[in-house]
Amino acid sequence: MDIIVRPTPELKGEIQALSSKNYTTRYLLVAALAEGTSIVRYPAHSEDSDAMRRCIADLGAVLEEDDEQIVITGFGSRLSSVKELNVGNAGAVLRFLMAIAALSPEITFVNTYPDSLGKRPHSDLITALEQMNVEVEHQNGRLPITIRGGQPKGGKITVSGEVSSQYLSALLFLTPLLEEDSEITVTGDLKSKVVIGQTLEVLEQAGIKVEAAADYSSFKVPGRQKYQAQTYVVQGDYPGSAAILAAAAVTRSDVTVHRLAEKSKQGERAVVDVLQMMNTPLRHENGSVRVQGNRQLRAVEFDGDAATDAVLAMVAAAVFAEGTSRFYNVENLRYKECDRITDYLTELKKAGADVEEKRDEIIVHGRPYGVEGGTTIDAHFDHRVIMALTVVGLRALNPIVIKDAHHVAKSYPQFFEHITALGGDVEWVKES
Repeated sequence: MDIIVRPTPELKGEIQALSSKNYTTRYLLVAALAEGTSIVRYPAHSEDSDAMRRCIADLGAVLEEDDEQIVITGFGSRLSSVKELNVGNAGAVLRFLMAIAALSPEITFVNTYPDSLGKRPHSDLITALEQMNVEVEHQNGRLPITIRGGQPKGGKITVSGEVSSQYLSALLFLTPLLEEDSEITVTGDLKSKVVIGQTLEVLEQAGIKVEAAADYSSFKVPGRQKYQAQTYVVQGDYPGSAAILAAAAVTRSDVTVHRLAEKSKQGERAVVDVLQMMNTPLRHENGSVRVQGNRQLRAVEFDGDAATDAVLAMVAAAVFAEGTSRFYNVENLRYKECDRITDYLTELKKAGADVEEKRDEIIVHGRPYGVEGGTTIDAHFDHRVIMALTVVGLRALNPIVIKDAHHVAKSYPQFFEHITALGGDVEWVKES
């Protein structure tokens, strides 16, 4: 479905941040890998987290769910005999479960999103698994992928960090269950290091011991460990909230987002600091962020690697800032649901933004008086692109139509409900 985003001069109100997708998927996985019953409180409800729910159930976990929590009886290292798994369009879920599937004789991951996840490469993880006595059948590193394992081996393992940190996280979830101790060496420049910090945090909460080098270049993982059944509490989600905060920053606003912990390990927490650097009137205290936007933003330079999933929202804010902004060290944006540099900037230009790209940079020449809008733009089936383009549409001079905006449900199903509740003028286009 498409959505019309009309110019909106003012946003006002309070919302509760959604629960973190990243933490939810990790907690669900470690709960499934435990022998016993775990509880995940305040889990995220999105297509990605639903994909993990569905897949761990297929692998043998028993889930009982109500409005506030999921009770999970895990399968430990003994997977069911399922032959196929469908992760939908969830890249992290795919990569984590490709590693766990190595504990099974054979599992095929099917390709139901050929124009999105089906285009994303997974070769670096495949190469690492092949070092571990795992046979992988694939299509030039892409889906469909069949994992033939059963007896994966630990030991010395190398994995590239150049494209994604998710490959390393996948190995960190698997290796504690192996008979052998493992030593994982990361080659190249590891992307999204802060997300590895989240993985290590979750592993520690699940009773798993991992010795990590300070720069995350190597890891020692003792084998023969067991995941412990625990109760986990999911914190509020900064990546999704980034678009709400950016929307407040580019309009005249008084918007408060609750459940955003000041000391969160989510790298996207940096959106608060970046918006402050951009001269946004903002307070962050007692787990709430209050933005009182005055539409007077200034340009910023920012290393986006630490806050990958908030970069597009920050770029959207920079479209309306005085001066030239630069977001660098962001090449890994090219390997997401779409090429979040080329594809996103192509659509921004259609809306009237003055932007340019380099291999690992996004440069924004701000237009404080707004962009023209008045066009239809393509979201490339990408939830982060949809949210960021909505921010631009709220401040455009004329309405924009975002195609296939329903894909926002991948991480933030209530995004447009929240925008509307704050006063945003958005409307779904009725199908003819």
